[in-house]
Amino acid sequence: MKFTVSQDSLSDALTTVLKGVGGTSTLPILNGVLIKAGDGVLELHTTNGDISIKHRITARVDEPGEAVVPCKLFSNITKALPDAPVSFEVVEHQAVISCAKSSFRLNMLDPNDFPEFPTLAVESSVDLPANTLAEMAARVWRVASRDRTRGVLTGVFMTVENNTVRLVSTDSYRLAICDTQVETSSLEEPFEAIIPSEALNDALSIMGDAPTITVGVTDGQIIFETGTTSYVSRRVKGQFPNYRGLIPSSCVMSAKLDTAAFSSAVKRVAAIGAGSPTLRFDIDTEAGVLKLTLVSNDQGYASETLDIDVEGKSGFSGFNCHYVMDFFNMAGHEKELTFEIQDYGRPAIFKTFGKINYLYLVMPIRLSE
Repeated sequence: MKFTVSQDSLSDALTTVLKGVGGTSTLPILNGVLIKAGDGVLELHTTNGDISIKHRITARVDEPGEAVVPCKLFSNITKALPDAPVSFEVVEHQAVISCAKSSFRLNMLDPNDFPEFPTLAVESSVDLPANTLAEMAARVWRVASRDRTRGVLTGVFMTVENNTVRLVSTDSYRLAICDTQVETSSLEEPFEAIIPSEALNDALSIMGDAPTITVGVTDGQIIFETGTTSYVSRRVKGQFPNYRGLIPSSCVMSAKLDTAAFSSAVKRVAAIGAGSPTLRFDIDTEAGVLKLTLVSNDQGYASETLDIDVEGKSGFSGFNCHYVMDFFNMAGHEKELTFEIQDYGRPAIFKTFGKINYLYLVMPIRLSE
């Protein structure tokens, strides 16, 4: 096996497939990257047992073949090489890598021990704008539960129907929903899947620059594909909770807030918080004032008032400060947000509207007077 490829192309390819390495497995072969060379193309494949990634680049192939080398080590070496052609040759069970005046010999693993890339029988699929889907995923994937025992709550519920794409996630303490309009006239029937949240984020982080991404499902897998990259993950099985039942149909208080001013105020008040502090909201609808208060037994007390455009009933509620701050980290760049409370002591909703509509619901924390 022998090939030559540009340093930047090889480095980018290894960065792409590196997300498929490791995981919880202790098998040495799963720390490697399988490289197949033939017909002017290199195919790189990694897997950790839960996900599999395959990426293709062009190269000058002098001798076809396949080899497995440690992926992270090979990636680190390639990143450090100068911008010059990289030569890779298998010599006596070692990979000889040379670039300009640098040379390396890496011990190889047996390609026969490397797992096969999954054979896919796609049941349904949809083509979507990759950058739009990546922006939507960034607003919801962190809200999914990190507890693997919680089944469907570890996933993001994706639906595509009537030219509308919607992503939904919840950890039972908060709920995130975003949707947008896209052209899906070629879709014959509604598409839906529960996608592992981290897999969704990883796949779009390496494919988000492509113009279009194909999302497909089999009985047990979810597949993301662009022209040169395939990402396969297990599909979360089960019934996603009826999230629509959590969204109140009315509210006792609704306010319009300047996103930047509100975000800055929350960050200032949160500066004294430690652990999971409670952020108190006191709303005076007659005066048009919102007061934010945070009390820390260790650090002290902080408060700030904001003038707001508000209507409805006055009152107070408390929410996890970190959950509120997470909203600003995920909400995008809209200048104005809507803040609604179903009733004091009940969930609060933050909304933004734009090309992507976003709803973020947070459960309350009980407060004393």
